[in-house]
Amino acid sequence: MVEQPTPEQIQQIGSALADGRKIEAIKIYREATGKGLKEAKEFIDELVPRLQEQDPERYGNLTVSRGTGCAGVILFGGGSAAWAMLRLALG
Repeated sequence: MVEQPTPEQIQQIGSALADGRKIEAIKIYREATGKGLKEAKEFIDELVPRLQEQDPERYGNLTVSRGTGCAGVILFGGGSAAWAMLRLALG
């Protein structure tokens, strides 16, 4: 069973992304969920545009890697609980 990030980890992911430390955000997500590198990167890449929409001042400097394909859509759909937690914590 895949674990979800704790509130502290969610805050760390948001802070890392806000500071432009995308690799650190991926690392935190991987440690929290047990996901592989590719899956964690795809999740973070899907998360970035939503964070930018929610808070452009804080997350406007982030960039998204292109070319994740449909695997990112599948992963993000499966990670909706983690996204909901992130949205609540960072919102």
